[in-house]
Amino acid sequence: MLSWEDPDPSEATEASDRSTGRKLRLIMTATEPGVLAQINFFSFRIRVNAASTVYTPPQGPARLARAYASLATSKAQLSRLEPNHAVDLSRFQKKVAEVRRRLNRPLAYSEKVLYSHLDDDFDGPITRGSSQLKLRPIRIACQDATAQMALIQFMSAGLESSAVPTTVHCDHLIVSRDGEAQDLPRAIEAHREVYDFMESACQKYNMGFWKPGAGIIHQIVLENYAFPGGMMVGTDSHTPNAGGMGMIAIGVGGADAVDVMAGLPLELTAPKVLGVRLTGQLSPWAAPKDIISTVAGMISVKGGTGSIIEYFGPGVQSLSATGMATVCNMGAETGATTSIFPYTPQMSSYLHANRRADMAKAVESVSSELCADEGVEYDNIIEIDLSTLEPRINGPFTPDFSTPVSEFKSAVKSNEWPPELTAGLIGSCTNSSFEDMGRAASLAQQALDAGLKPQMPLLISPGSLQTRDTLKEAGILQVFEKLGATMLPNACGPCCGSWDRADVPKGTPNSIITSYNRNFSGRLDSNPATNIFLTSPEMVMSKIFSPDLSFNPTVDSLTTPSGEKFTFSPPTAQALPSKGYLDSDTGYTAPPNGDRSELEVQIDPSSLRLQRLDPFDPWTGEDFNDCLILIKTKGKCTTDHITPAGPWFRYRGHLENISNNTLIGAVNAETDAVNTVQNQLTNENGDVPGTARDYKSKGRPWVVIADHNYGEGSSREHAALQPRYLGGVAIIAKSFARIHEANLKKQGMLALTFANEADYDRIHASDRISIVDLANLAPGKAVSLEVKPSTGESWRTELLHTFTAEQIEYFREGSALNLMAKKRHE
Repeated sequence: MLSWEDPDPSEATEASDRSTGRKLRLIMTATEPGVLAQINFFSFRIRVNAASTVYTPPQGPARLARAYASLATSKAQLSRLEPNHAVDLSRFQKKVAEVRRRLNRPLAYSEKVLYSHLDDDFDGPITRGSSQLKLRPIRIACQDATAQMALIQFMSAGLESSAVPTTVHCDHLIVSRDGEAQDLPRAIEAHREVYDFMESACQKYNMGFWKPGAGIIHQIVLENYAFPGGMMVGTDSHTPNAGGMGMIAIGVGGADAVDVMAGLPLELTAPKVLGVRLTGQLSPWAAPKDIISTVAGMISVKGGTGSIIEYFGPGVQSLSATGMATVCNMGAETGATTSIFPYTPQMSSYLHANRRADMAKAVESVSSELCADEGVEYDNIIEIDLSTLEPRINGPFTPDFSTPVSEFKSAVKSNEWPPELTAGLIGSCTNSSFEDMGRAASLAQQALDAGLKPQMPLLISPGSLQTRDTLKEAGILQVFEKLGATMLPNACGPCCGSWDRADVPKGTPNSIITSYNRNFSGRLDSNPATNIFLTSPEMVMSKIFSPDLSFNPTVDSLTTPSGEKFTFSPPTAQALPSKGYLDSDTGYTAPPNGDRSELEVQIDPSSLRLQRLDPFDPWTGEDFNDCLILIKTKGKCTTDHITPAGPWFRYRGHLENISNNTLIGAVNAETDAVNTVQNQLTNENGDVPGTARDYKSKGRPWVVIADHNYGEGSSREHAALQPRYLGGVAIIAKSFARIHEANLKKQGMLALTFANEADYDRIHASDRISIVDLANLAPGKAVSLEVKPSTGESWRTELLHTFTAEQIEYFREGSALNLMAKKRHE
């Protein structure tokens, strides 16, 4: 029993935090006479014996009173599914206080969360945009397309168990075609080998496993694991979804995840902080999706690179937790390290709705720290008045081309986009919550009441099994079924390219409208001619009742079967189910307790889908001389271009086989052709991966010359592993996307940028490249590049890099995994 006494408790509660010399009496009843108890809180250490002890706090009675009151409430289980893992948020408060004293300035909320997870041994400088931080995330989440290689790398490291709670989620491999009843069993059968491998690896290495159909990774994380003040990493670029619950959640490659699994700190350049101040309140037709659609349009797909986007201001209070998650999720499309919202009561409501009352109580006990300090300075600030936002439609082909719905009709005409809509898709990790589905259903019900029918296929994927069951109990699922919608499995489906689309032949120009997050060429249906538009679920739902892409449901009318004019009223819905989410079959398998040493990981040595990794060769100590240029890419070259998804998902655990898709989507800058390059040794044209294999077989190192933001998009580390496996030594670009640059370094490749971007235009695919003086490679020191044209004189220039001292060791040893193995055996 713990309590406190003061001569005037009411006055103590109101006292300032300055030391006043007042005394508080701490009374502890010990279970055994003479037993000492010790309480650690903030910077206090209080030791008491079985008798009452009087202690004079250095920071005044009010703060200590609050501290005592919160001792019993600051602890909570990390998840109700993990009873053996708990968090004490008083540690968060203590760390924040330490960092605030150290920096002697107000902190942004994102800084509080990030810096409170600094490694205990980290004593380096903390400067936004330059310092190299060493961080200790408390959770890892992996989706099945990236988990395969992450688990294979973890196995190669020879470790016995993940050092932090880790989960694997089966959501990417399920191909959408006919609906859940057919698609899910077909996927389980088609991918049984991979699912069995991942589940057995999870059992062996103490990780949680979410079976196929349980839900999309980020929705599962939001429901079961996310909480304000926490930090996690995930092997998916949309991991920042958890920022809607006030969590720092960063997308990383598998090698970074393996480091954290192995108990090593995560290395990250201290991000800058881009503040987005929200005022006002969304109008009835506007949705949280319109906030991030607007931000993406303002700062572009690379405008957030090197920064955390932190939302603040009075407008934040009007948004639901899942609405804030939508905003953070699609923040990945700006290149941001992550996005985050400060604590609001809506986050506690969401925790309660998901049966996490103990976490809600713990969070509320430290809520005064779960926001930016007064007087904090952001590196930049964007002001958005929510009341002025109108629905927006982004695309096609890039998520930052944003058009207000009031201007969309003229944009369709002026850009000559295919004018007929051919499909509407609702769901994805960005927009598959109870609220999203409820708002879409309210519009669907209006249309049903008016006798209207969809004019195209409508595909809907709920975010999780829990959400699906709750939607059914609320009658929302039945509205979609009456509409004739195809209810897809609780998985990523078309959003990640797992869509077996048969209604439009490949190569046919067409337009589709989705509530997804990406719209790169060919991403959803493997048809480069499909124009993919991104918007809110309510806009998708209202637009499917007209085949005209230009139709504006906020003002335009439709004609009912009876000949009457019909105009939609704005959508409405509850943010959360009134009775909370159903405690349904979640599809979760916990790792076994006790000894796991005898458990076997299921992997067939002759498998065409799974392959153990051989270590990459270490650097020879020689410069890279007379390298061939495999391809000079033009314009956007995302990870979808470097290693496409869709049908290639089946080889994500087999490096040799998946390398056959390397750079097949990249545009050749010299010919505008895709997947066609000239072999500089034979002068014959061939596909990109085949040419790379030929160079490798002949012992000729090669490089890629690239444009801006190379590696934008997914976190898939295969986009770095494959070039390395095929004999690539460097990618030389105008700029890199953050995750891909980190992935290249982890695999021992040189990620270099032009000091003078004009040099990109001077280099031709037939030139020979030499990267010299590598023995003196050092942080902050430029690298020399010698270019030998096929005709004319050779020339020299400088290349820049962001390698740290440790990352240079990755290069020298051949990969981060090699370095880990070396240190383990020293």
